[in-house]
Amino acid sequence: MKKFWNWIHDDGGGRVLRLEGPIDEDSFWGDEVTPKAFREELESEDGDVTVWINSPGGNVFAAAELYSMLRDYAGAVTVKVASIAASAASVVAMAGDKVQMSPTALLMIHDPSTIAMGNAKDMEKAIETLNEVKESIINAYMAKSGLSHKKIADLMSNETWMNAKKAVELGFADEVLFDEDKKPEEEEQEGEEKPEEGAEEEEEEKKKPPTLTAQLYSSRKMDLAILNKLGVNTADKPPDKETARSGPLIGMDGKTETGAMPYDILVKQLEFLK
Repeated sequence: MKKFWNWIHDDGGGRVLRLEGPIDEDSFWGDEVTPKAFREELESEDGDVTVWINSPGGNVFAAAELYSMLRDYAGAVTVKVASIAASAASVVAMAGDKVQMSPTALLMIHDPSTIAMGNAKDMEKAIETLNEVKESIINAYMAKSGLSHKKIADLMSNETWMNAKKAVELGFADEVLFDEDKKPEEEEQEGEEKPEEGAEEEEEEKKKPPTLTAQLYSSRKMDLAILNKLGVNTADKPPDKETARSGPLIGMDGKTETGAMPYDILVKQLEFLK
C-alpha cells in the first residue's frame, strides 16, 4: 500500500506527521484499509502532533476523513505548511489547533470539481453533489477563519491563492513561521515618547522589510552596471588616468561627486534600446 503520509519523531521525541504529495495517491475513500491504517497510526501513541503539509490536494473525501481524525485527536495538533496546501490539502490544514505557514508557502482554496457522465438527471445530480461538497468544505474554512459564509464562497469561486501573510490576515493561518521579528499589536507599548524632529523618516526606514531594502539595493547595482557598460564611470573612487571613462563619477549610493543623483542619465542613455 503506497501511503502519502509518514510518521517520524523529532529530536525532542515529539510526533511529526508529514503529508507529502497528492492525497489519495492510490485509494482512500471507499477503501476501508487505508483510513483504518492512518487512524491506527495516529492513535498508536499519545502526545501532541505536528503535521507538515506539502500537497497540491487530491480526493476531497479523503481530506475530509483526515480532517475529522485530526480534529478528534486527543492531543494538540499544530499544522505547518512547508510549501503548498492547495485544494483538498487546505481542508486538512484547517484541522490544526494552530496553523503556521512558511514565508514562502501558499494556501489555495477553490470550488470542488468532478467528472460526470450520463443523462440530464445524472448531470443535475452531479451539480447537486458538488454544491453539497462545497458547503461541507465551507464549514471547515468558517470554523477556522471566522469569515462569513458568503466571503468564503466567493473566495472559493474565484480560486484564491494566499501567501503566508494573506492567509494569516484572512484567518486561515495563525502565524508565519520563522517570523522572529513579529510583534503582536497587543504587546506594543502605549505612550511611547514622541520621536525627535527629523527622526521620523529614519524610523520609517528601519521599519522597511529587509527584502525591500535588498531589492532596492539590487536594482541600484543593476542600474550602475548598465551605466558602466554604456561608458559612464561607476567606480567607488576617482579613477586614474589610465582607467578613466567619460561621464560623471557615480558611486554605489547613486550620487555624483557634486551630490547630484543623475538617474536621468540611465533613462537617456537607454532610450536607444527601445
